[in-house]
Amino acid sequence: MANSDRKRVVVTGLGAITPIGNTLDEYWAGLTAGKNGVGMITHFDPARHDCRIAAEVKGFDALDYVERKEAKRMDRFAQFAVCASKQALADADLKITELNASQIGVIVGTGVGGLKVLEDQQEIYLTRGPDRCSPFMIPMMISNMAAGLVAIQLGARGPNMCTVTACAAGSNAIGEAFRLIQGGYAKAMVCGGTESAITPLGIAGFAACKAVSTCNDDPSHACRPFDVQRDGFVMGEGSGILILEELEHALDRGAKIYAEVVGYGMTCDAYHMTGQIPGGVEAARAMALALQDGNVSPDTVDYINAHGTSTPINDPTETAAIKKTLGDRAYKVAISSTKSMTGHLLGGAGGIEGVATALAIKHSVAPPTINLETPDPECDLDYVANAARSMPINVAMSNSFGFGGHNVTLVFKKYQ
Repeated sequence: MANSDRKRVVVTGLGAITPIGNTLDEYWAGLTAGKNGVGMITHFDPARHDCRIAAEVKGFDALDYVERKEAKRMDRFAQFAVCASKQALADADLKITELNASQIGVIVGTGVGGLKVLEDQQEIYLTRGPDRCSPFMIPMMISNMAAGLVAIQLGARGPNMCTVTACAAGSNAIGEAFRLIQGGYAKAMVCGGTESAITPLGIAGFAACKAVSTCNDDPSHACRPFDVQRDGFVMGEGSGILILEELEHALDRGAKIYAEVVGYGMTCDAYHMTGQIPGGVEAARAMALALQDGNVSPDTVDYINAHGTSTPINDPTETAAIKKTLGDRAYKVAISSTKSMTGHLLGGAGGIEGVATALAIKHSVAPPTINLETPDPECDLDYVANAARSMPINVAMSNSFGFGGHNVTLVFKKYQ
């Protein structure tokens, strides 16, 4: 599609259920204060596990948003998505009616889906037999159900799908929603990511592949992106949802605008199941494609919400990719890993980080990377260490990279 035929797309609503706050205001206050969401696991007894820490959502009650009967038929990952979506729709002051329902769609990404339901039902199967398994097991477990249930709860009958690209899923969801509005296939989209995989099997699986931190004696310092002492990511949970709208649709109804989405790039390493290609060449190409898509010069980028997982491989690889993409500008850009506070939400990461990027533009504040005390010599850029920074942010990028080699970059701009 020629650039002249593309619709402009803006962010008009945001919702967040996170380890550092269960509303948009709480989440942003936590980000700017450098709040740490990591602690000992409470969802189950982790005594047998090598990893006993995570960034759990605290004080969440789905009944604040949905009826008890409906909540019982949702896995936690879907509850998060439904509740964050209702927040975002209210924030956007967007009403879905019979007249516009077919023009409003939903894309919600997740990496794992209903793992808790699967584990619980497996236990029932083994101890009580197959006839005692719940008839709701499959519809509660399957990954697409977050997107389906959000649409049911909101009455959105437009395009609907689920992106399942590991830790890039939330960003892919935002990117694909952006494309649908750009192309005129929808007037508005509810999009983002969700995850709730802090379960015995989820923690055991990531620990077995040596991906997670085992800094059990000091949870608050376990997630330390770009620091030489990092030893793996800390699993988080929650959901981040954005309302994207075609600009004229937003203006016609007098909507507030957080930022404009202008670019979306994705590539694949085609290299390794869990590792990244050396030098981050394909991550760099995703960034370059997103900038090109948005007709944005690398010299104008002010802020990057990094993937920044706190793993030995990701952080120097992403640093190299940023340098490859931006050249000398890389040393002048503020970069932060908000995972240092929220942990890694897997398929939900791109959702809450997209929310953070839009808020950074709106409020002219770059959130910090906390726990950055001894920078890795290979990570020599400006990671906004330990304290938020007030600064003009006109152009920002959000990076997400996933197992399987998925690389996704979104480019946001201040709306003008």
